[in-house]
Amino acid sequence: MIKWANVAVRVRTEEDFYLLSKLLSALGFEGNEVETYTHLKIQPFYPNSATLEIEYRKKPFEKADLELTIFDPDSAIEILRKHGFEIIEDSSGPEPRHAVRDFLIQLPGGTKIVCTGFRTAARLPDGIGEAGSLNAHGKSFAIVVSRFNSFITERLFAGALDGLNRCGADRHSTIEIVRVPGAFEIPSAARTLAETKKYDAIICIGCLLRGDTAHYDVIVNEVTRGIGQSAQETGVPHAFGVLTCDTLEQAIDRAGLKMGNKGFEAALAAVEMANLKQVVGRRSLVVGKGGVRRPSSAIRRKQGPSAAQKKSNKISDRTKPKRRR
Repeated sequence: MIKWANVAVRVRTEEDFYLLSKLLSALGFEGNEVETYTHLKIQPFYPNSATLEIEYRKKPFEKADLELTIFDPDSAIEILRKHGFEIIEDSSGPEPRHAVRDFLIQLPGGTKIVCTGFRTAARLPDGIGEAGSLNAHGKSFAIVVSRFNSFITERLFAGALDGLNRCGADRHSTIEIVRVPGAFEIPSAARTLAETKKYDAIICIGCLLRGDTAHYDVIVNEVTRGIGQSAQETGVPHAFGVLTCDTLEQAIDRAGLKMGNKGFEAALAAVEMANLKQVVGRRSLVVGKGGVRRPSSAIRRKQGPSAAQKKSNKISDRTKPKRRR
């Protein structure tokens, strides 16, 4: 029985080896250390989820060394361009009417990678939906990190930084880091940061482990309520990266082991919500400018009283005292 499988991709030059590693990292793959042997170099990558597919194409991609199915290809192609990768073919282009987008990347040594995936709802026509992109360029973020259970929170914090950097955020000028004693203090710090209106989104990082008393439930409820209330009342998106686990093992799994890194996921959510706020804001301005307006008083006088007004007038006429002759 096959209990596990390893799928290898062979590149054509050593330069392509390092560039492909850079490409996979930019797309969100978690990489391990490079393994160097006498005649071989290997760098393992661990995606959040993977599927082994057997595929037959009537019109196969010509000379493609690797085919990747990715999430949100529109954002991915912009990220790869910023990293300097050459897009030699974009079959669907930027037109939103195409539900699927695939593009071909060629590395200097000749290695070719095909990336394909379904487009996000924000790019589809006919008002199917709006969504924010994963582009953090030019945006400011604040990260509130709890020191309690730092064994876990520091790993979540590293994942959040990684997520922001991969989306194009500038670590030195657009990311503010604030540390608080414990998870209970996160809402207060997040609220203070949000009220400055300097940040497009706040990322809240913490870890709560269940104990033998009701203290866990009390803190979880207050932290969740406080973060949600801060986001609603300030209008600044807050990403919830606070783990609430029964055991330390569960927390470790969610801080970069079996279940991915929830800090990384919180960072992506913060970037998407920051962009979504801009998209919805622009849409609201457009609707406001051309929206339905109440008719002016002059028009209402010209049109005469409405049916509701006529009914109200009839009722008032009945209730008026009659004059004696």
